[in-house]
Amino acid sequence: MINMTMQSKKKLALIGAGAIGATHIQIAENSPDFELTTLVDPSEAAKALAQSRGIRWYADYKTMLESDHPDGVIVATPNTTHCDIATACLDRQIPVLVEKPITDTLSSALQLVEAEARTGIPVLVGHHRRHNPILRQARNIVDSGVLGKPVSVTAMATFFKPDAYFDIAWHREAGAGPILINLIHDIDMLRFLVGDIDSVQAMTSNARRGYPVEDTAGAVLRFCNGAIGAVTTSDTTVAPWNWDLCAGEAAHYPRQTENTHFLSGSDGSLSLPGLDIWRYHEKKSWHAPLTQERSTPHLGNPYAEQLHHFAAMIDGRESALCSSLDGMRTLEATLAIHQAALTGQTVTLGSQA
Repeated sequence: MINMTMQSKKKLALIGAGAIGATHIQIAENSPDFELTTLVDPSEAAKALAQSRGIRWYADYKTMLESDHPDGVIVATPNTTHCDIATACLDRQIPVLVEKPITDTLSSALQLVEAEARTGIPVLVGHHRRHNPILRQARNIVDSGVLGKPVSVTAMATFFKPDAYFDIAWHREAGAGPILINLIHDIDMLRFLVGDIDSVQAMTSNARRGYPVEDTAGAVLRFCNGAIGAVTTSDTTVAPWNWDLCAGEAAHYPRQTENTHFLSGSDGSLSLPGLDIWRYHEKKSWHAPLTQERSTPHLGNPYAEQLHHFAAMIDGRESALCSSLDGMRTLEATLAIHQAALTGQTVTLGSQA
């Protein structure tokens, strides 16, 4: 726990001013908890942006850390840099919100987990869906026991990325496909709701576009509690069945009214994001009618909720909703899908310590 003097607004530094960085800037500017005081990014556009907002600008994080000491840092840089930047902040006693995935490899993720343990300074991994009121309410439903024991889970992440998306060369290369870019969110959701994953089987395809990176994948997950999950993803399908379109998290996506995630238990089932609970009213039998009960969630921007939670972590009032260890385990399960598809073998996960 960190003992810090409570301030009206905490000083926030953002490292990385790309697409997700722009989202963090927008959220920070409307935050009751933080004042964005520092922007770190080598681009001239970032420098101009900082000047227009009257905040400090640095070309690199090392220079920033030598002369600045914000209350919290958001790391929104390429995945390969997450470990070094976040560790440098922790070594200077600065809490970190690091964008997902936690890092690009399990070994570097473990280094960051160990750095958090060594310094005692908290890390929050930016799996923002955990902060969506819909998912928080779903977690409460699961924890209440109304569904009984978890038995099976189905998740879909099917959507269409336009051709222009692939004008960026790295989007066509291995590692930039819908598994690591998109499905990792759904894997984290399932871990949040159902528990840790024990093993994975998977297949991938690039038949539609023919790029080195996959455009479609399917996986079967065995959870440590015995539940079985089936997940599919594709970025080349004309379909509404994905969380981004159906949960209403971002205004730039046209919202659909479909369910995309389905949890089946021994006493009931839950569909999301609609929050429909299905149960038998009396006798449990497939001959008996099921009842449908819908819960209306409170609305909220998950990025804003995440930043508010980060402030509470800095004050020592809350523990990370997605810790560095959680982030590593989600990364491990996601990378296992690639490995299982490549080898044709079942991959057993090894970090459920």
